[in-house]
Amino acid sequence: MRDDGTVPRPPQGSSPVAQILLLHSVYGLRPAVRTAADRLRAAGHTVHTPDLFEGRTFDDVEEGMAFKEEVGSDELLRRAVGEAAPLLASGATLVYAGLSLGGALAQNLALADENARGLLLLHGTSDIREDAATAIPVQLHVAEPDPFESEDWLNAWYLGMRKAGADVEVHRYRGAGHLFTDPELPDYDAEAAEQTWAVALDFLAELDAA
Repeated sequence: MRDDGTVPRPPQGSSPVAQILLLHSVYGLRPAVRTAADRLRAAGHTVHTPDLFEGRTFDDVEEGMAFKEEVGSDELLRRAVGEAAPLLASGATLVYAGLSLGGALAQNLALADENARGLLLLHGTSDIREDAATAIPVQLHVAEPDPFESEDWLNAWYLGMRKAGADVEVHRYRGAGHLFTDPELPDYDAEAAEQTWAVALDFLAELDAA
């Protein structure tokens, strides 16, 4: 990432290929993340699942949050940028995706990449800079209500994304837990999870067709 917050791009003349960078939640690179990646690969997508926690995984959200605070948000963003950099240098045109914390990181990367193909957010968002500008398609899937994504926050996030120029879809799942796509967590909601992946796959197919 440059000093101005943008991600350097490869020279003109390269042949970008759409690929998905899928970033894990505060629970770490759990089996559910790999399963999600396999589901996306089965639909024909190339998916990268970096381990930003360097092997650590958690079953308890408080432990995961404590580890995230220990590592630091800036360091996690630096690691995410480091994972994206070689893909971008190879000429890939990335779709950024993430789960909860990973969604926040994915959003930051996508808004810094002027050639991002799209942004798929599950369970999490991030602050939006006042001067943010992007035309990418954005799809968000989030519980209703969500203890980490309040109504006021989501309304402000949506308006901020629209102001930045993004084409935004928001899908809410009443009664689901926060990380409702992980079958091994108490938050899991099978119906909401299946609906999420069906809609997300349609979103990604439209990006590929564009």
